Amino acid sequence: MSGHFIAIEGLDGCGSTTQIRLLGERFPHWHRTAEPSQGPAGLLIREALRGDNPLPDSVLPYLFAADRKDHLEREIEPALAQDIHVVTDRYYASSMAYQALIAPLNRIVTLNQDFRSPDLTIFLDIAPEQALERIVARGQAIERFETLEHLREIAAGFGVALALLAEQGERIEVIDATGTQETVHARIIE
Repeated sequence: MSGHFIAIEGLDGCGSTTQIRLLGERFPHWHRTAEPSQGPAGLLIREALRGDNPLPDSVLPYLFAADRKDHLEREIEPALAQDIHVVTDRYYASSMAYQALIAPLNRIVTLNQDFRSPDLTIFLDIAPEQALERIVARGQAIERFETLEHLREIAAGFGVALALLAEQGERIEVIDATGTQETVHARIIE
């Protein structure tokens, strides 16, 4: 027996980080993680997204795939093997949606095709305009993909990515991410 693997996906500003925290409070024995990870490739990605590292966009799909491989081997698979449920803030559906702005979708799919599928993907659905309002309200520096134009393109990318993954038999639940944190959390639990 092994634990279940759950990915929470959505636009920046959808509330995924908050919902991961709330799931951790409700299920403290679950392992919570995020991508980019805290591994070496993940930290390099985080620097690039903040603008602290001048990596070109064309490198990001490959770095995300490398980070995902490291993340799976170092953190996710060992926890699952110990019968611990794992919930991650982002996984390969995010790569498909975000990196499709940079490279052809079929290349992104190929880079991620050998990685294990989540047992469940929860997509937090929110309009790009609402997502941007939440991003601005955080009061933090705006990252590389956090513009209304990018968020609209990424939302369309998620539509394509989730349809493709569902077609391949993956279990995907779309949750309305509008409303209070508690309301959205209750929808996820339901």
